[in-house]
Amino acid sequence: MSKEEETFAESEMNYLDHFTELRRRLIWTAIVFLIFFIIGFLFVKDIESFFMKDIDITLTLIAPGEIIWIYFTMALLVGAVGTIPFLCIQAWLFVRPGLTPKERKVSLSYIPAVFILFAGGLIFGYYVFVELILPFLLSLNDGMFNEMFTVENYFRFLFRVTVPFAVLFEIPIITMFLTSLGIVTPAFLRKTRKYAYFVLIVIGTMISPPDFILQLVVAVPLIILYEISVVLSGFVYRSKKNQHEEFMDES
Repeated sequence: MSKEEETFAESEMNYLDHFTELRRRLIWTAIVFLIFFIIGFLFVKDIESFFMKDIDITLTLIAPGEIIWIYFTMALLVGAVGTIPFLCIQAWLFVRPGLTPKERKVSLSYIPAVFILFAGGLIFGYYVFVELILPFLLSLNDGMFNEMFTVENYFRFLFRVTVPFAVLFEIPIITMFLTSLGIVTPAFLRKTRKYAYFVLIVIGTMISPPDFILQLVVAVPLIILYEISVVLSGFVYRSKKNQHEEFMDES
């Protein structure tokens, strides 16, 4: 066997090893998700009580399929939230061999932040819904009509508000990660600030009622998150630049 053939065979074996490891970690992640999904399925009544404890309304069931929908939706939410830390750890373990000791330490610190920000986004979105959006919508009725909320419509609207907040709260971590990879820079984020503001305002408009004040209340936290992302990106960029200068000086 020639040297080129040996090199090709070794690279192919490495590729297969990486693929096997990735598949194994994805399987374990799926198992963990299934465990949390079952837990959510078993405690769906407690979860539903939590979401309804601050709301003085009665939900109406108009179709048997709504029961299945609410069970699976609640279970999927619990499964997603519970699996996020494990998924992040598996991703970190997969890329760890290619990282320096300092990069391993820094990237590992991202994992609890990802979970905290996701959960924080859900909580923030929930209280925006309970304290602002729902009262505003109910005030528009002003006794004109009888209010009847179906199970599916209520929770579908609730998740439409809360889940986007949970995802958007990850903006700082995503920005720091992309900065560490050299994909974005603080200068780029500042240059595109006005476009980012526009996108965030559009998102705020989509997940809030057609009222300027409420849309502003929803959009402002998202804009603050973006500005925090710019600051954190600056920290990561300067740290990466200092490391590069130290490496060049040693060379």
